[in-house]
Amino acid sequence: MKRTALLAFFLSFSWAMAQDCKAQEGYASWYGGKFHGRRTSSGEIFNKYKYTAASRDYPLGTYLLVKNLSNGKDVVVLVTDRGPRKKSRVIDLSRSAAEKLGFLRQGVVKVNIMPLHCAIKGEEVSEDYHEEVIKDLLNTL
Repeated sequence: MKRTALLAFFLSFSWAMAQDCKAQEGYASWYGGKFHGRRTSSGEIFNKYKYTAASRDYPLGTYLLVKNLSNGKDVVVLVTDRGPRKKSRVIDLSRSAAEKLGFLRQGVVKVNIMPLHCAIKGEEVSEDYHEEVIKDLLNTL
């Protein structure tokens, strides 16, 4: 019950930040290294070990479900920064998020992005999937 309440809280917060269910497909890259410890556009300190992202299209504070289209892996991230700078990319992910998606070596991968509340709204998803989403959400804090 506690987990369901936590998931509901994050989803309602994310819903308030990104009310339309605009899905996006494009290329993701990752960043870390020299940006670790620097202030992001949201005012937070960037931590390459958290599941965070930089996006031009989604509001700061939006929780997104990002899916690697080449292997089917997904991760929940929090938009804390603006970017990416390269126009050919739709999102920059933290090193940890890229690692979970399995594309650290490639550096760039095609992804599908959707606000989290839209991704699981109205879908029958397993308890295990809910637990995985909650683990990802906790890794954004």
